[in-house]
Amino acid sequence: MAGNFWQSSHSQQWILDKQDLLRERQFDLQSLTEDEYQKVFIFFANVIQVLGEQLKLRQQVIATATVYFKRFYARNSLKNIDPLLLAPTCILLASKVEEFGVISNSRLISICQSAIKTKFSYSYTQEFPYRTNHILECEFYLLENLDCCLIVYQPYRPLLQLVQDMGQEDQLLTLSWRIVNDSLRTDVCLLYPPYQIAIACLQIACVILQKDATKQWFAELNVDLDKVQEIVRAIVNLYELWKDWKEKDEIQMLLAKIPKPKPPPQR
Repeated sequence: MAGNFWQSSHSQQWILDKQDLLRERQFDLQSLTEDEYQKVFIFFANVIQVLGEQLKLRQQVIATATVYFKRFYARNSLKNIDPLLLAPTCILLASKVEEFGVISNSRLISICQSAIKTKFSYSYTQEFPYRTNHILECEFYLLENLDCCLIVYQPYRPLLQLVQDMGQEDQLLTLSWRIVNDSLRTDVCLLYPPYQIAIACLQIACVILQKDATKQWFAELNVDLDKVQEIVRAIVNLYELWKDWKEKDEIQMLLAKIPKPKPPPQR
């Protein structure tokens, strides 16, 4: 995993252009506004986080699963696959790629069922409708759409190196790490290299903790600061959206507006 990011498929195939991303979303944006679209993806990132935590996965695995989820819908409409089926499928694939160990299919299904019944009962009135065969079939479709580009470079490693280089304490690392987790609810993982995301999250954390002494350190970095500021704006916009969003009141209405997959013909 410590290979060269710039030679990786992540760098060469999966740093996307913002205009291309918006163009691919046009079908879904006929049913949802841009804010509603982002809220749907915040919700499903939360679903992946909860499932991952209940399966006791490392944050790296959860982050990779979330990136797979976002990459799939960067090239596909929400109507192609139900996001509620794709979320556990991404977790299953990420756990294999990140060498976490095999999650048993029955355990994954039972955790999905209990999470939908308890943690997300405000959003779904029915039980989790999918079984192992659906997830395994979906996994092939996901692999095909990711073009088998499965190694994802995350901002966590560069973040650790940056904080170490800065000579700062644990409080800054903890807050920056949480902001990196939050950044998975934006498009930045599709648009920017991980080291730029790490710098942006670190900058936000320094502002929150009022670490004015770090300004000179940032000024001396050899990095495209315009790009870093774009990432900062995207994360700050996320917090603005989150602040006013009453998820429990709105999510059923939003899920009802999502373009739905056509049911398979009855045999």
